[in-house]
Amino acid sequence: MTKTLDLEKDLDIKKKKFKMPHLLWIMLGLLTLASLATYVIPAGNFAVDENGAILGDQFELLGHQTPVHPWMMLMLFLDGLTQSSTIIYLVLVAGATISVLLASGAVDNILNWAIYKLKDKGLGILVSAMFILIVYIGGFAGSDALIALVPIGVIFARKLKLDPIVAIGITTFPALIGFGTGPQGLFIPQMMIGIAPYSGFGLRFVMMNFFMVIGLIYLMRYIKKIQKNEQSSLMFSEGWRAQAFGQQSGDHEIKEEKLKFTSVLALLSFIVQYLVIISYSAFGGNSEMLYNFIIVINILTAIVIGLLTRMTLDNLGDSFAKGLASMAFIAFIIGLARVMSLILTEGNILDTIVYTLTQPLMGINQSFSTIGIALIISILNPLIPSATSKAAILIPIIEPIADTLGLPKQVAIQAFQFGDGFTNLLSPVLGWTIGSCVAAGVAFTKWVRWVFPAVVLFMLLSGVILYVLTSIGWTGGAS
Repeated sequence: MTKTLDLEKDLDIKKKKFKMPHLLWIMLGLLTLASLATYVIPAGNFAVDENGAILGDQFELLGHQTPVHPWMMLMLFLDGLTQSSTIIYLVLVAGATISVLLASGAVDNILNWAIYKLKDKGLGILVSAMFILIVYIGGFAGSDALIALVPIGVIFARKLKLDPIVAIGITTFPALIGFGTGPQGLFIPQMMIGIAPYSGFGLRFVMMNFFMVIGLIYLMRYIKKIQKNEQSSLMFSEGWRAQAFGQQSGDHEIKEEKLKFTSVLALLSFIVQYLVIISYSAFGGNSEMLYNFIIVINILTAIVIGLLTRMTLDNLGDSFAKGLASMAFIAFIIGLARVMSLILTEGNILDTIVYTLTQPLMGINQSFSTIGIALIISILNPLIPSATSKAAILIPIIEPIADTLGLPKQVAIQAFQFGDGFTNLLSPVLGWTIGSCVAAGVAFTKWVRWVFPAVVLFMLLSGVILYVLTSIGWTGGAS
């Protein structure tokens, strides 16, 4: 009990030492800074060719300032929101569909059944099955709501006489691997940079599975190490604390769970919607109607999931509405991101910023430039923990940088994903990570000590992948 209180005090102290301002104030502050910057940063423009493509080596200062004063900045809010309306509605509906899936209980049922069914089949099979399933859930429906899986990991680890780190390693670790490499995380950034959502799905699916295998091997090595010598555990001297996850110790037995066929159908329906959307683009669907098609498929999928799992119409409607509500602020932030782009463009300083940032990269190999983008984003990640927030702030800058360097937008987006995804596992300000540590009773420093080598390995491998993708000019089927 004393150790629990000490852990809570440590977390409270950390929170008091540093508290990230609310994203609204961060965005408004950035917009104000952008407005003020139009008075200071020299206005300039790149030359463009007959097709409108930027000529990165031809830049000229205007010789005078074209400032966007604070009132004009505020008057651009509506323009930013309306110009982002398509993306905003796609995000709202996608969030509603995920909300219905989670509320249906299908995910919980499948996970609980898998743990119960495989508990006597051998540790390797059980760990692999659970790890793979959660990577896929993270890749296709990832959100911090998956913190709810940590108590399942605790039951798993206690039953198999492992340690609290394994409880996170079997839940949040694979979920963040899926979230950081899967297709769902790029839904918003791809739309913001102007390429078709889910384009490049095939290769990204392969990459997600590649990092899944690496992560699984990393976890299994640690588990086998503990089994061979209990003192190898990073938490060998620290016992389980039932209060850390709000359960009594007698509740940690793995209980029988029957798999519902409707749960399987619901999860399959959720996954199939992505295949349908990809097929629409791949097999000659009207590109101008793609976003209309996505919204229709999302809504129909939510209804099908609700009906399959026998949700009442009221519960289905409530879950859909809660999903919409949960994405409303994110949608507003996406609109503000467009305002940022408008300010920089109206003030004629966006090209100046891009020119200054890209000059050090112009003389080096394109592939190393791509890796540099990923590294910069990984450094910024702890300051802006939300992937959506980072996209809102950075995509308006990354897009023209990619154009200037001649990088395919698909590769630039992949650099963004790698830079954002893996360092989430180390972020002390990401609620998903720190919340998982508290739920499992793991000191954050212990978690970092365990996961840091994996993050370094992931980043090295992602650097190699980015180098290759840039070298071959990968477009993922997008222009």
